[in-house]
Amino acid sequence: MATVEDFIAAVEAKNPCQPEFLQAVREFVESVWPVLERNPKYIEFKILERVVEPERALTFRVNWLDDKGVVQVNRGYRVEFNSAVGPYKGGLRFHPSVTLSILKFLGFEQIFKNSLTTLSMGGGKGGCDFDPKGKSDNEVMKFCQAFMSELYRHIGAHTDVPAGDIGVGGREIGYMFGQYKKLKNVFEGVLTGKGLSWGGSLIRPEATGYGLVYFVREMMATKGDSLKGKVVAVSGSGNVAQYAVEKCLHLGAKVVTLSDSDGYIVDAAGIDAKKLDFVLDLKNNKRGRIADYAKAYPTAKYFPGKGVWTVKCDVALPCATQNELDVADAQALIKNGCKVVAEGANMPTTLDATKLLIKHGVLFAPGKASNAGGVATSGLEMAQNGQFLQWTREEVDARLDGIMKSIHSTCVKYAAEYGQPGNYVVGANIGGFVKVADAMIDQGLV
Repeated sequence: MATVEDFIAAVEAKNPCQPEFLQAVREFVESVWPVLERNPKYIEFKILERVVEPERALTFRVNWLDDKGVVQVNRGYRVEFNSAVGPYKGGLRFHPSVTLSILKFLGFEQIFKNSLTTLSMGGGKGGCDFDPKGKSDNEVMKFCQAFMSELYRHIGAHTDVPAGDIGVGGREIGYMFGQYKKLKNVFEGVLTGKGLSWGGSLIRPEATGYGLVYFVREMMATKGDSLKGKVVAVSGSGNVAQYAVEKCLHLGAKVVTLSDSDGYIVDAAGIDAKKLDFVLDLKNNKRGRIADYAKAYPTAKYFPGKGVWTVKCDVALPCATQNELDVADAQALIKNGCKVVAEGANMPTTLDATKLLIKHGVLFAPGKASNAGGVATSGLEMAQNGQFLQWTREEVDARLDGIMKSIHSTCVKYAAEYGQPGNYVVGANIGGFVKVADAMIDQGLV
């Protein structure tokens, strides 16, 4: 049997210049290697070699006209990574930073995140290097229609069900759904994150943030602790951050930070419900910058650039973007007595920072477990669409809470079973992997 380093070297040779994807593969493989040693059937069927290779990776040209009548050309992607346990499921990201490496990393993580939810969903991810920021509604509509005019050939309610991500909210989902419906002449749950009047689910906007905090609650309960009275630092100020703050408030915590790509605010008095409403309006309607928060509330200070993790806190929730929390940030959190770090974004913590936090006894939740609430509720939206029903807010929230408890239990179980109790990275990776691996063996060499 090859070593971990031999396996990773082979993956690197086949995937040069894809650092984000290789980082995700390394973190995963290091965790699941003992599973292969204990279960030779996974080696015999080359499960690891197969699971790191997408079933399909699509790239396509997207042409559209801007408001000045000028032709614009973007590159679209859809990585359909693994369908062993259900149709491909994962978001679409519209941002200039989108590359195949980033989407492969996100799609790879999505396989095991979706597996952990207990729902029948495979893993995928897609997007485009289009930037919706600064574009008119008409330009966004034209782009979304052009993007879907190619993507529609490859997706479907039982094949591949995309959702939103960075740069793709309700507006973009609506434009793409409309174009899909026109091209296919069928009304089906082909996208999630839809409007409530045309197939969407209650709680979906809140789900990732709520689920993150539900997971943190479960982690802290294993230590006989709770969020009540704790100081929480949150990065980001988008959808995940907003609703993580809201649920933290519900559970009695005090949130003192938010950030965006320009800088961060520290509000020593805490971000209460009224201030959170200001943030929702600022970010979702006015599309303003977090610096405006400090102008509206004198208890807050604004700092340009990085630094949100230097703020003293009990719980840290990175909810912005990948690799935002590095070793220096981890050292600052440890020094300031932080007890819990849970990822709201996808892989926001570097691999070295993750190892350092775990080494120092910080409870660390990887995104594939702690931010799975969003895709779990997308799965619940798919279930509602399949029944042509809409569940109540309370029913969806209760199901979400139950799923996050189940994910937590799975992580705890597999971490203990493989000799690393309390290591949520190991538990999440193994728990997600075993279900997918067994399904791949059952379905033959396909």
